[in-house]
Amino acid sequence: MEIWQAVVLGIVEGLTEFLPVSSTGHLTVVSQWIGLDADSSAVIGFNAIIQTAAVVALLIYFAKDIWRITAGFFRGLFSARHRSAFEYRFGWYVIIGSVPIVLAGLFLEDSIDSLFNLWFVAFGMIGWSFVLWFAEYAATNQRGEAQINLKDALFVGILQCVALFPGVSRSGASMSAGMLRDLDRVSATRLAFFLGIPALTGAGVLEGAEAFNQDVGAVPVIVGMVVSAGVAYAAVAWLLKFVSRSSLMPFVWYRIGFGVVLMILLGTGLVQAT
Repeated sequence: MEIWQAVVLGIVEGLTEFLPVSSTGHLTVVSQWIGLDADSSAVIGFNAIIQTAAVVALLIYFAKDIWRITAGFFRGLFSARHRSAFEYRFGWYVIIGSVPIVLAGLFLEDSIDSLFNLWFVAFGMIGWSFVLWFAEYAATNQRGEAQINLKDALFVGILQCVALFPGVSRSGASMSAGMLRDLDRVSATRLAFFLGIPALTGAGVLEGAEAFNQDVGAVPVIVGMVVSAGVAYAAVAWLLKFVSRSSLMPFVWYRIGFGVVLMILLGTGLVQAT
């Protein structure tokens, strides 16, 4: 892999990982356009590593919140008088909400991997855009982060599993779920991010080792990680500001447009399905 290819993939990963637009679909298409075999274990492993770098950016962005929640969680574990604190409860919400995606990944990974095809990505992009639209339309935005409960975390965690299917988008599924539970957009987005940390970290660690076993090269890996982390940090900051003042409809239209264009490219042979 050339350094410029690593830069391009790092930008794409950083931009799309936390936006509700399916990072895997974008990475696959762009990989083909820049002359890489998107199905090779080296590219798959490389993408997993730069995904992990994007998660590191998320950890840095939310470092103060993560420290506050972690400290509150452990205080509650060892002292009953701290168990009414939001941080203690939220720590459990993240743990319990992550269980569905862990189980789904363990038992359904091979079956779902066999489904990966850019036609499925196109259909997933378009299909889930209507769920995102419905969530935006039906949302009452009545509840903030302090009012998140176990049912919210479980519902978001279960719907996060749908993102294992091509084209859905983990953040898109999680944000939709939070809004369907009447969380405001910012709270739904933040919950999606916190629940995404365990899922994305686990996937990146398991798959990322492939990049070091293949002919990728240390320099492209390092460059890709740095670019991905930097762009992802900016994307997270931008998205939180965006959802605080705007609806998710621009993403709905983007997903539909991307899906339609992808179908045209597949139909004309300009992009290969697998």
